[in-house]
Amino acid sequence: MAPKVLVSDKLSETAVQIFRDRGIDVDFMPDVGKDKEKLAEIISNYDGLAIRSATKVTEKILENADKLKVIGRAGIGTDNIDKVAASKKGVIVMNTPFGNTITTAEHAIAMMFACARQIPEASASTHAGKWEKSKFMGVELTAKTLGVIGAGNIGSIVCDRARGLRMKVIAYDPFLSEEKATKMGVEKVELDDLLARADFITLHVPFTEQTKNILSAENLAKTKKGVRIINCARGGLVDEEALAELIKSGHVAGAAFDVFSVEPATENVLFNLPNVVCTPHLGAATTEAQENVAIQVAEQMSNYLLTGAVENALNMPSVTAEEAKVMGPWIKLADHLGAFIGQLTDEPIKAINILYDGEAATMNLEALTSAAVAGILKPANPDLNMVSAPVIAKERGMKISTTSQDQSGAFEGYIKVTVVTDKRERSIGGTVFSDGKPRFIQIKGINIDAEVGAHMLYTTNEDVPGIIGTLGQTMGENGVNIANFTLGRNQAGGDAIALLYVDAPVPAPVLAKLKDTGLFQQVQPLEFDIG
Repeated sequence: MAPKVLVSDKLSETAVQIFRDRGIDVDFMPDVGKDKEKLAEIISNYDGLAIRSATKVTEKILENADKLKVIGRAGIGTDNIDKVAASKKGVIVMNTPFGNTITTAEHAIAMMFACARQIPEASASTHAGKWEKSKFMGVELTAKTLGVIGAGNIGSIVCDRARGLRMKVIAYDPFLSEEKATKMGVEKVELDDLLARADFITLHVPFTEQTKNILSAENLAKTKKGVRIINCARGGLVDEEALAELIKSGHVAGAAFDVFSVEPATENVLFNLPNVVCTPHLGAATTEAQENVAIQVAEQMSNYLLTGAVENALNMPSVTAEEAKVMGPWIKLADHLGAFIGQLTDEPIKAINILYDGEAATMNLEALTSAAVAGILKPANPDLNMVSAPVIAKERGMKISTTSQDQSGAFEGYIKVTVVTDKRERSIGGTVFSDGKPRFIQIKGINIDAEVGAHMLYTTNEDVPGIIGTLGQTMGENGVNIANFTLGRNQAGGDAIALLYVDAPVPAPVLAKLKDTGLFQQVQPLEFDIG
C-alpha cells in the first residue's frame, strides 16, 4: 500500500504534484491545520504530515497519530511542532533549512538599510504630503561595524552581503572555527566584545534555552551608544521591554524587527517608537522561497517514506539515500545486536557502550547507535524506533558512549554492543557478510558464526559432553525443527554457548524441559525482526 500524506497548510501545487509523481497518496487540505479538532480526528490515517506555520502539531494531535512516521515543515522554524512529543512517538521531524536562507538574509539587509535611513517613517511622512527632508538624517553602512550573532546558514550570507557593502563584520558563534571565520572574511569575537564594538547588531540563531534572551537587559546595556539592532531570526532572543526603554533614552538609535516574542503581534512595546521598523514575519515571504521550501519538503518526505533516506531531521541523524542503501544491512545488524541484549536483560541499564571497527567505523555512527539503542529497548517497549529510543534512554539516565577503531581482525568491519547494569556486563558482536546478511560473531567473548533468524534459542552451559545431544533430542521429540545450530566455548571445560535458529517459536513446555535437565545455566528464546 502506498504511503499517505496530508498537506494541512497552503503549499505549492508543485510540491503536491511531487508527492503524486513519486507514487504517494496525498490529501491537500490547506485549511485543516487551523482546525485542531478536525486534524486530531483524521491524523491517524496518514504516514506523513506536510505543514507550514499555521498547523500546530501538539502532543494531543500526536496522541492520535498512530501511523505517522514523518512531519515535514516547509521552512526553518519548528516552534509549532512539539518535537519532544514527536520523538517519543517515534515521528521524524524535518525542516527545510536551505530553501529560504537567501530570502531571509536579504530581508535582514533590507531591514538594516530601512533602519539606517529611516525609510518607513520618511515614506509615511512624504505620503502625508510633508517634505521633512531635515528630519530624517540617516547613517551610511559603509565602514560601519556589523555584529552578527550566529554565523550559520543565514548569518553567513548576511556576512557575505555586508562585506560587499564594505562593512567591517565581526561574528559571535561558538560553533564558528577560526579557520572558517578567516575564509568568510570576518573576525570571530566573544559576545561582550561584539556588544561593545558593533554599530549594527543582527541576530541569526534559533530559539533555544541557550539563546533565549541572548540580548537581555544586561547585555543590551553593554552595547555601543547609537547601536541599531535587527532581528529577523526568532522572537524571544531580545528583551523587548529593555530594548524599548533604551530606544526611548536614546542609547539605541533604532531597531528593525521581523519577529516578536508573541506572534501574531497585534501589540508590542516596540510599536510606534521612533525609528523602529516592524514587519509581520516576512523573512521567508518571497515567491521563490515559498516554492523552494515546498518542493524541498515534498522531496525529503517522499525520500524517507519510499527509501528510508533521512534529510534535515531535527530529532534523528540524517541518512542519505546512498547511505541508506549501503547502511541498511548494518543498521539491521545494530538493531539485532541490541535486540539480543535487550531480550536477555531484565534489570535497569546504566550504560550502553558501542564499538565500531573497520568498515563500520566509517559509516554514519549516529544512525547505527540509534538503531542499537532501539534494539535494546524495544523488547520492553515494542513501539519504540530509532527516533524515540535515544530520547527514552536519556530519560532513564542511560549513558551512551561510542568508540571507533581501524580494522583490527579478520572481518572488514564489525560492531560490538556492551550493556552495563549494577549486576553485570553483557556484550555481543556482529558483522555483515558480503551477501548483505547480518551475523553474530561473538557472545560473552566467545567466538561464533551464527546466522540471524526470526526465531532463535540461546543457551549457556559448562563445556561438558551431552549438550548437543540433549538440545537436538529435545527439539526433535517436541516437533521443533532446527534450521541452524551454532556452538562456541572459551576453552575446554569452560563456558560454552549454543545458538539455535529454529523454524518457529520454541514452546514454553520445551523450554521447561531443557531447564529441568540441570545442564543449562540459561535457556532464552529470542525473536528478531528480519523483514
